[in-house]
Amino acid sequence: MRKQKIAVVGMGYVGIPAAALLADVPGFDVTGIQRRSQRSGWKIEVLNSGRSPIEGDEPGLDELIAKVVKKKKTFRVTDDFSGLRKMDTILIDVQTPADSADHTPSYLSLKEVSRLVGEYMKRGALIIIESTVAPGTTQNVVQPILERKSQMKAGRDFYLAYSYERVMPGRLIEYIQNLPRIVGGINKKSEQLAVNLYKTIVREKIHSTDILTAETSKTMENAYRDVNIAFANEMALICENLDVDVYEIRELINSRSERHMHLPGSGVGGHCLPKDTWLLRYGLQRYGNRPMETEFICLARRINEYMPMHMAEMLEVALKKKKIRLREAKIAVLGVAYLEDSDDTRNTPAYHLIRELESKGAEIIAHDPHVRQFPEADLTKDLYGALSGADCIAIVTKHREYYRLNLSKAKKVMRTPIIVDGRNVLNRTRAEREGFLYQGIGKGK
Repeated sequence: MRKQKIAVVGMGYVGIPAAALLADVPGFDVTGIQRRSQRSGWKIEVLNSGRSPIEGDEPGLDELIAKVVKKKKTFRVTDDFSGLRKMDTILIDVQTPADSADHTPSYLSLKEVSRLVGEYMKRGALIIIESTVAPGTTQNVVQPILERKSQMKAGRDFYLAYSYERVMPGRLIEYIQNLPRIVGGINKKSEQLAVNLYKTIVREKIHSTDILTAETSKTMENAYRDVNIAFANEMALICENLDVDVYEIRELINSRSERHMHLPGSGVGGHCLPKDTWLLRYGLQRYGNRPMETEFICLARRINEYMPMHMAEMLEVALKKKKIRLREAKIAVLGVAYLEDSDDTRNTPAYHLIRELESKGAEIIAHDPHVRQFPEADLTKDLYGALSGADCIAIVTKHREYYRLNLSKAKKVMRTPIIVDGRNVLNRTRAEREGFLYQGIGKGK
Protein backbone atom coordinates (compact mmCIF):
# COMPACT_ATOMS: atom_id res chain seq x y z
CA MET A 1 0.00 0.00 0.00
CA ARG A 2 1.45 3.38 -1.04
CA LYS A 3 2.00 5.79 1.81
CA GLN A 4 0.32 9.18 1.64
CA LYS A 5 3.05 11.80 1.48
CA ILE A 6 2.47 15.01 3.45
CA ALA A 7 4.59 18.14 3.70
CA VAL A 8 4.29 20.70 6.48
CA VAL A 9 5.93 24.01 5.59
CA GLY A 10 7.03 25.94 8.68
CA MET A 11 8.40 24.26 11.78
CA GLY A 12 6.96 26.45 14.51
CA TYR A 13 4.41 26.09 17.28
CA VAL A 14 1.77 24.95 14.77
CA GLY A 15 3.79 23.05 12.19
CA ILE A 16 5.83 20.88 14.55
CA PRO A 17 2.96 19.30 16.53
CA ALA A 18 0.79 18.98 13.42
CA ALA A 19 3.57 17.21 11.51
CA ALA A 20 4.37 14.90 14.42
CA LEU A 21 0.73 13.92 14.90
CA LEU A 22 0.26 13.22 11.20
CA ALA A 23 3.49 11.20 11.11
CA ASP A 24 2.03 8.94 13.80
CA VAL A 25 -0.96 8.03 11.60
CA PRO A 26 -0.57 4.63 9.88
CA GLY A 27 0.05 5.07 6.16
CA PHE A 28 1.30 8.69 6.43
CA ASP A 29 4.83 9.82 5.68
CA VAL A 30 5.60 13.43 6.67
CA THR A 31 8.30 15.86 5.65
CA GLY A 32 8.73 19.12 7.51
CA ILE A 33 10.19 22.03 5.54
CA GLN A 34 12.03 24.80 7.34
CA ARG A 35 14.20 27.54 5.86
CA ARG A 36 17.76 27.68 7.12
CA SER A 37 18.27 31.01 8.82
CA GLN A 38 20.31 32.27 11.73
CA ARG A 39 17.16 32.49 13.82
CA SER A 40 15.48 29.16 13.06
CA GLY A 41 17.70 26.97 10.86
CA TRP A 42 18.96 25.05 13.91
CA LYS A 43 15.52 23.47 14.24
CA ILE A 44 16.25 21.14 11.31
CA GLU A 45 19.08 19.28 13.06
CA VAL A 46 17.27 19.23 16.41
CA LEU A 47 14.12 17.71 14.93
CA ASN A 48 16.03 15.20 12.79
CA SER A 49 17.78 14.01 15.93
CA GLY A 50 14.37 13.14 17.37
CA ARG A 51 14.17 16.05 19.81
CA SER A 52 11.80 18.99 20.11
CA PRO A 53 13.21 22.51 19.71
CA ILE A 54 10.34 23.89 21.79
CA GLU A 55 11.29 24.45 25.43
CA GLY A 56 8.89 24.80 28.32
CA ASP A 57 6.21 22.28 29.26
CA GLU A 58 4.74 20.53 26.20
CA PRO A 59 3.09 17.31 27.36
CA GLY A 60 3.56 14.44 24.92
CA LEU A 61 5.48 16.36 22.25
CA ASP A 62 9.02 15.21 23.05
CA GLU A 63 7.95 11.58 23.17
CA LEU A 64 5.93 11.84 19.96
CA ILE A 65 8.77 13.42 17.99
CA ALA A 66 11.22 10.78 19.22
CA LYS A 67 8.76 8.06 18.21
CA VAL A 68 8.03 9.23 14.66
CA VAL A 69 11.64 10.19 13.89
CA LYS A 70 13.60 7.35 15.46
CA LYS A 71 11.21 4.41 15.75
CA LYS A 72 8.68 4.80 12.94
CA LYS A 73 10.96 6.90 10.69
CA THR A 74 7.89 8.65 9.25
CA PHE A 75 9.02 12.23 9.95
CA ARG A 76 12.06 14.18 8.86
CA VAL A 77 12.82 17.87 8.24
CA THR A 78 14.62 19.55 5.34
CA ASP A 79 15.16 22.94 3.76
CA ASP A 80 14.70 21.54 0.23
CA PHE A 81 11.39 22.63 -1.30
CA SER A 82 11.86 20.47 -4.41
CA GLY A 83 10.53 17.49 -2.48
CA LEU A 84 7.07 19.07 -2.76
CA ARG A 85 6.85 17.42 -6.21
CA LYS A 86 6.04 14.12 -4.50
CA MET A 87 3.58 15.41 -1.92
CA ASP A 88 -0.11 14.49 -1.90
CA THR A 89 -0.92 17.11 0.75
CA ILE A 90 0.91 20.33 1.68
CA LEU A 91 0.16 22.26 4.88
CA ILE A 92 1.37 25.88 5.05
CA ASP A 93 2.17 27.02 8.60
CA VAL A 94 4.24 30.17 8.26
CA GLN A 95 3.92 33.30 10.38
CA THR A 96 1.78 36.20 9.16
CA PRO A 97 2.66 39.19 11.35
CA ALA A 98 0.98 42.58 11.18
CA ASP A 99 3.04 45.72 10.63
CA SER A 100 3.46 47.53 13.95
CA ALA A 101 2.98 50.97 12.39
CA ASP A 102 -0.12 50.69 10.22
CA HIS A 103 -1.34 47.22 11.34
CA THR A 104 -1.45 45.83 7.78
CA PRO A 105 -0.53 42.15 7.40
CA SER A 106 2.96 41.23 6.28
CA TYR A 107 2.62 38.31 3.88
CA LEU A 108 6.24 38.06 2.73
CA SER A 109 6.68 34.50 4.00
CA LEU A 110 3.20 33.41 2.94
CA LYS A 111 3.67 34.74 -0.59
CA GLU A 112 7.15 33.28 -0.97
CA VAL A 113 6.05 29.85 0.26
CA SER A 114 2.99 30.02 -2.01
CA ARG A 115 5.28 30.69 -4.98
CA LEU A 116 7.49 27.73 -4.11
CA VAL A 117 4.51 25.44 -3.53
CA GLY A 118 3.03 26.54 -6.86
CA GLU A 119 6.32 25.88 -8.61
CA TYR A 120 6.78 22.35 -7.30
CA MET A 121 3.35 20.89 -6.43
CA LYS A 122 1.97 18.04 -8.48
CA ARG A 123 -1.42 17.79 -10.15
CA GLY A 124 -4.10 16.63 -7.74
CA ALA A 125 -2.32 17.88 -4.61
CA LEU A 126 -4.27 19.27 -1.66
CA ILE A 127 -2.97 22.58 -0.27
CA ILE A 128 -4.17 23.65 3.20
CA ILE A 129 -3.45 27.08 4.64
CA GLU A 130 -3.24 26.87 8.45
CA SER A 131 -1.61 30.26 8.99
CA THR A 132 -3.89 32.95 10.40
CA VAL A 133 -4.78 35.41 7.66
CA ALA A 134 -7.11 38.32 7.06
CA PRO A 135 -10.53 37.33 5.67
CA GLY A 136 -10.25 37.01 1.90
CA THR A 137 -6.52 36.20 1.81
CA THR A 138 -6.60 32.55 0.73
CA GLN A 139 -8.64 33.18 -2.40
CA ASN A 140 -7.37 36.68 -3.23
CA VAL A 141 -3.67 36.30 -2.41
CA VAL A 142 -2.65 32.64 -2.13
CA GLN A 143 -4.82 31.06 -4.82
CA PRO A 144 -3.70 33.42 -7.64
CA ILE A 145 -0.05 32.78 -6.79
CA LEU A 146 -0.54 29.01 -6.77
CA GLU A 147 -2.41 29.10 -10.08
CA ARG A 148 0.09 31.41 -11.76
CA LYS A 149 3.18 29.45 -10.71
CA SER A 150 1.69 26.00 -11.37
CA GLN A 151 -0.29 26.87 -14.50
CA MET A 152 -3.09 24.83 -12.96
CA LYS A 153 -6.63 25.67 -11.88
CA ALA A 154 -7.67 25.47 -8.22
CA GLY A 155 -10.62 23.15 -7.62
CA ARG A 156 -9.91 21.25 -10.82
CA ASP A 157 -6.18 20.49 -11.09
CA PHE A 158 -5.35 20.92 -7.41
CA TYR A 159 -7.38 21.44 -4.25
CA LEU A 160 -7.26 24.31 -1.78
CA ALA A 161 -8.58 24.59 1.78
CA TYR A 162 -8.19 26.73 4.86
CA SER A 163 -8.23 25.34 8.39
CA TYR A 164 -7.00 27.45 11.25
CA GLU A 165 -5.05 26.31 14.25
CA ARG A 166 -6.24 26.86 17.81
CA VAL A 167 -3.04 25.92 19.61
CA MET A 168 -1.48 27.44 22.70
CA PRO A 169 2.05 26.81 24.00
CA GLY A 170 1.88 24.27 26.79
CA ARG A 171 -1.09 22.52 25.18
CA LEU A 172 -0.06 22.07 21.56
CA ILE A 173 -0.89 18.37 21.20
CA GLU A 174 -3.98 18.59 23.40
CA TYR A 175 -5.52 21.49 21.49
CA ILE A 176 -4.93 20.01 18.03
CA GLN A 177 -6.51 16.72 19.05
CA ASN A 178 -9.24 17.83 21.43
CA LEU A 179 -10.70 21.08 20.10
CA PRO A 180 -13.30 21.23 17.31
CA ARG A 181 -11.76 21.93 13.90
CA ILE A 182 -13.02 24.42 11.32
CA VAL A 183 -12.38 23.54 7.67
CA GLY A 184 -13.21 25.63 4.63
CA GLY A 185 -12.63 24.65 1.01
CA ILE A 186 -12.88 26.47 -2.31
CA ASN A 187 -15.16 23.64 -3.45
CA LYS A 188 -16.71 20.49 -2.01
CA LYS A 189 -13.86 18.23 -3.12
CA SER A 190 -11.27 20.48 -1.45
CA GLU A 191 -13.34 20.65 1.71
CA GLN A 192 -13.88 16.89 1.88
CA LEU A 193 -10.22 16.04 1.29
CA ALA A 194 -9.21 18.38 4.10
CA VAL A 195 -11.87 16.99 6.45
CA ASN A 196 -10.66 13.44 5.74
CA LEU A 197 -7.10 14.44 6.61
CA TYR A 198 -8.02 16.08 9.91
CA LYS A 199 -10.23 13.16 10.92
CA THR A 200 -7.03 11.16 11.39
CA ILE A 201 -5.74 13.41 14.20
CA VAL A 202 -8.73 15.40 15.52
CA ARG A 203 -10.98 13.68 18.06
CA GLU A 204 -13.65 16.38 18.25
CA LYS A 205 -16.19 17.52 15.67
CA ILE A 206 -14.92 18.93 12.38
CA HIS A 207 -17.09 21.77 11.06
CA SER A 208 -17.22 22.32 7.30
CA THR A 209 -17.79 25.72 5.73
CA ASP A 210 -16.46 27.98 2.98
CA ILE A 211 -12.99 29.52 3.12
CA LEU A 212 -14.07 33.10 3.80
CA THR A 213 -16.23 32.02 6.74
CA ALA A 214 -13.37 29.94 8.17
CA GLU A 215 -10.91 32.85 7.85
CA THR A 216 -13.35 35.26 9.47
CA SER A 217 -14.11 32.80 12.27
CA LYS A 218 -10.43 32.62 13.23
CA THR A 219 -9.90 36.37 13.44
CA MET A 220 -13.23 36.98 15.20
CA GLU A 221 -12.51 34.24 17.73
CA ASN A 222 -9.28 35.94 18.75
CA ALA A 223 -10.82 39.42 18.64
CA TYR A 224 -13.44 38.10 21.08
CA ARG A 225 -10.72 36.94 23.45
CA ASP A 226 -8.85 40.21 23.09
CA VAL A 227 -11.98 42.20 23.97
CA ASN A 228 -12.58 40.12 27.09
CA ILE A 229 -9.00 40.57 28.25
CA ALA A 230 -9.24 44.31 27.57
CA PHE A 231 -12.32 44.49 29.80
CA ALA A 232 -10.41 42.77 32.61
CA ASN A 233 -7.47 45.12 32.12
CA GLU A 234 -9.62 48.24 32.24
CA MET A 235 -11.35 46.93 35.37
CA ALA A 236 -7.89 46.42 36.89
CA LEU A 237 -7.05 50.07 36.21
CA ILE A 238 -10.34 51.11 37.83
CA CYS A 239 -9.61 48.97 40.89
CA GLU A 240 -6.17 50.50 41.31
CA ASN A 241 -7.81 53.93 41.26
CA LEU A 242 -10.44 52.92 43.82
CA ASP A 243 -7.92 51.10 46.05
CA VAL A 244 -9.63 47.71 45.79
CA ASP A 245 -8.41 44.32 44.56
CA VAL A 246 -9.54 43.30 41.07
CA TYR A 247 -8.79 39.63 41.77
CA GLU A 248 -11.17 39.54 44.74
CA ILE A 249 -13.80 41.31 42.64
CA ARG A 250 -13.25 38.84 39.81
CA GLU A 251 -13.90 35.94 42.20
CA LEU A 252 -17.11 37.60 43.38
CA ILE A 253 -18.31 38.19 39.80
CA ASN A 254 -17.40 34.66 38.70
CA SER A 255 -19.23 33.14 41.67
CA ARG A 256 -22.22 33.29 39.37
CA SER A 257 -21.66 30.27 37.14
CA GLU A 258 -22.51 31.92 33.82
CA ARG A 259 -20.07 34.80 34.40
CA HIS A 260 -16.45 34.51 33.35
CA MET A 261 -14.41 37.65 33.82
CA HIS A 262 -10.90 37.14 32.39
CA LEU A 263 -7.60 37.77 34.16
CA PRO A 264 -5.90 41.16 33.81
CA GLY A 265 -2.15 41.48 33.48
CA SER A 266 0.96 43.17 32.17
CA GLY A 267 -0.04 42.79 28.53
CA VAL A 268 -1.22 40.46 25.78
CA GLY A 269 1.28 38.54 23.68
CA GLY A 270 1.60 35.58 21.34
CA HIS A 271 1.44 35.35 17.59
CA CYS A 272 -2.34 35.70 17.27
CA LEU A 273 -4.10 38.01 19.71
CA PRO A 274 -1.99 41.16 19.14
CA LYS A 275 -2.57 41.01 15.39
CA ASP A 276 -5.81 39.16 14.62
CA THR A 277 -7.99 42.17 15.40
CA TRP A 278 -5.99 44.09 12.81
CA LEU A 279 -6.25 41.21 10.32
CA LEU A 280 -10.02 41.19 10.73
CA ARG A 281 -10.12 44.96 10.22
CA TYR A 282 -7.83 44.72 7.17
CA GLY A 283 -9.93 42.00 5.53
CA LEU A 284 -13.10 44.02 6.13
CA GLN A 285 -11.66 47.20 4.66
CA ARG A 286 -10.08 45.48 1.66
CA TYR A 287 -12.76 42.96 0.73
CA GLY A 288 -15.93 44.23 2.45
CA ASN A 289 -18.95 45.42 0.49
CA ARG A 290 -18.97 48.95 1.95
CA PRO A 291 -16.79 51.21 4.14
CA MET A 292 -16.92 50.34 7.83
CA GLU A 293 -14.72 50.98 10.86
CA THR A 294 -14.20 48.44 13.67
CA GLU A 295 -14.31 50.82 16.62
CA PHE A 296 -15.01 48.46 19.52
CA ILE A 297 -12.35 45.83 18.85
CA CYS A 298 -9.75 48.48 18.00
CA LEU A 299 -10.40 50.17 21.35
CA ALA A 300 -9.85 46.84 23.11
CA ARG A 301 -6.58 46.40 21.23
CA ARG A 302 -5.38 49.83 22.35
CA ILE A 303 -6.21 49.06 26.00
CA ASN A 304 -4.21 45.84 25.86
CA GLU A 305 -1.30 47.54 24.11
CA TYR A 306 -1.21 50.11 26.92
CA MET A 307 -0.70 47.61 29.76
CA PRO A 308 3.12 47.28 29.45
CA MET A 309 3.28 51.10 29.46
CA HIS A 310 1.12 51.14 32.57
CA MET A 311 3.46 48.70 34.25
CA ALA A 312 6.38 50.99 33.42
CA GLU A 313 4.48 53.86 35.04
CA MET A 314 3.91 51.73 38.15
CA LEU A 315 7.62 50.96 38.33
CA GLU A 316 8.50 54.63 38.14
CA VAL A 317 6.02 55.54 40.90
CA ALA A 318 7.27 52.72 43.16
CA LEU A 319 10.89 53.82 42.70
CA LYS A 320 9.99 57.42 43.54
CA LYS A 321 8.57 56.24 46.85
CA LYS A 322 12.07 55.00 47.62
CA LYS A 323 13.56 58.27 46.27
CA ILE A 324 15.14 56.50 43.27
CA ARG A 325 15.02 57.93 39.76
CA LEU A 326 14.19 55.51 36.98
CA ARG A 327 17.29 56.48 35.01
CA GLU A 328 19.42 55.43 38.00
CA ALA A 329 17.59 52.15 38.65
CA LYS A 330 18.36 48.56 37.80
CA ILE A 331 15.21 46.57 36.97
CA ALA A 332 15.03 42.77 37.02
CA VAL A 333 12.34 41.70 34.54
CA LEU A 334 11.08 38.23 35.40
CA GLY A 335 9.72 36.46 32.34
CA VAL A 336 10.19 37.36 28.69
CA ALA A 337 7.95 34.62 27.28
CA TYR A 338 4.44 35.87 26.70
CA LEU A 339 2.88 32.78 28.33
CA GLU A 340 3.73 30.95 31.51
CA ASP A 341 6.00 27.91 31.40
CA SER A 342 6.68 28.32 27.67
CA ASP A 343 9.55 29.66 25.57
CA ASP A 344 7.34 31.65 23.19
CA THR A 345 8.41 35.30 23.04
CA ARG A 346 6.32 36.36 20.05
CA ASN A 347 4.81 39.81 20.69
CA THR A 348 5.66 39.47 24.37
CA PRO A 349 4.67 42.43 26.57
CA ALA A 350 8.14 42.14 28.12
CA TYR A 351 9.59 43.62 24.94
CA HIS A 352 7.47 46.76 25.16
CA LEU A 353 8.09 47.14 28.89
CA ILE A 354 11.85 46.80 28.45
CA ARG A 355 11.91 49.21 25.54
CA GLU A 356 9.95 51.80 27.54
CA LEU A 357 12.18 51.46 30.61
CA GLU A 358 15.39 51.63 28.61
CA SER A 359 14.17 54.74 26.78
CA LYS A 360 14.04 56.40 30.21
CA GLY A 361 17.55 55.31 31.12
CA ALA A 362 16.91 52.28 33.33
CA GLU A 363 19.33 49.34 33.38
CA ILE A 364 17.54 46.08 32.55
CA ILE A 365 18.42 42.49 33.33
CA ALA A 366 15.92 39.82 32.26
CA HIS A 367 15.38 36.30 33.53
CA ASP A 368 13.43 33.44 31.99
CA PRO A 369 13.83 29.73 32.79
CA HIS A 370 12.68 28.60 29.34
CA VAL A 371 13.81 31.16 26.75
CA ARG A 372 17.22 30.48 25.25
CA GLN A 373 17.76 33.86 23.58
CA PHE A 374 16.16 37.29 23.76
CA PRO A 375 18.15 39.88 21.79
CA GLU A 376 16.12 42.76 23.21
CA ALA A 377 17.76 42.52 26.66
CA ASP A 378 20.52 40.89 28.69
CA LEU A 379 19.05 37.49 29.55
CA THR A 380 20.09 35.02 32.22
CA LYS A 381 18.76 31.75 33.62
CA ASP A 382 20.26 32.56 37.04
CA LEU A 383 17.27 33.95 38.94
CA TYR A 384 19.05 35.32 41.99
CA GLY A 385 21.93 36.48 39.82
CA ALA A 386 19.39 38.61 37.94
CA LEU A 387 18.14 40.04 41.23
CA SER A 388 21.62 40.90 42.47
CA GLY A 389 21.90 44.68 42.86
CA ALA A 390 18.43 45.27 41.43
CA ASP A 391 16.15 48.04 42.67
CA CYS A 392 12.92 46.43 41.53
CA ILE A 393 11.48 43.09 40.48
CA ALA A 394 9.04 43.37 37.57
CA ILE A 395 7.04 40.15 37.15
CA VAL A 396 5.78 39.98 33.56
CA THR A 397 5.20 36.23 33.13
CA LYS A 398 3.75 33.87 35.70
CA HIS A 399 6.27 31.07 35.26
CA ARG A 400 5.93 28.37 37.89
CA GLU A 401 9.39 29.20 39.21
CA TYR A 402 8.35 32.69 40.30
CA TYR A 403 5.65 31.40 42.63
CA ARG A 404 8.47 29.73 44.55
CA LEU A 405 10.57 32.89 44.79
CA ASN A 406 12.46 33.02 48.10
CA LEU A 407 11.69 36.60 49.13
CA SER A 408 14.14 36.57 52.03
CA LYS A 409 16.97 35.52 49.73
CA ALA A 410 15.84 37.98 47.06
CA LYS A 411 15.88 40.88 49.50
CA LYS A 412 19.41 40.06 50.63
CA VAL A 413 20.83 40.27 47.10
CA MET A 414 18.79 43.27 45.90
CA ARG A 415 19.79 46.90 46.37
CA THR A 416 16.20 48.09 46.92
CA PRO A 417 13.30 45.76 47.87
CA ILE A 418 10.53 46.67 45.42
CA ILE A 419 8.16 44.33 43.58
CA VAL A 420 5.80 45.31 40.77
CA ASP A 421 3.69 42.24 40.08
CA GLY A 422 2.05 42.18 36.66
CA ARG A 423 0.50 38.71 37.01
CA ASN A 424 -0.70 38.33 40.63
CA VAL A 425 2.09 35.85 41.32
CA LEU A 426 3.12 36.94 44.81
CA ASN A 427 1.08 37.55 47.93
CA ARG A 428 1.11 41.19 48.98
CA THR A 429 0.97 40.47 52.74
CA ARG A 430 3.86 38.02 52.54
CA ALA A 431 5.95 40.40 50.42
CA GLU A 432 5.35 43.34 52.75
CA ARG A 433 6.15 41.18 55.78
CA GLU A 434 9.54 40.48 54.18
CA GLY A 435 10.12 44.22 53.86
CA PHE A 436 9.22 44.78 50.19
CA LEU A 437 7.32 47.68 48.73
CA TYR A 438 4.70 45.77 46.72
CA GLN A 439 2.59 47.08 43.84
CA GLY A 440 0.41 44.92 41.63
CA ILE A 441 -1.66 45.46 38.54
CA GLY A 442 -5.29 45.66 39.63
CA LYS A 443 -4.42 45.94 43.32
CA GLY A 444 -5.13 49.13 45.20
CA LYS A 445 -3.37 50.08 48.42
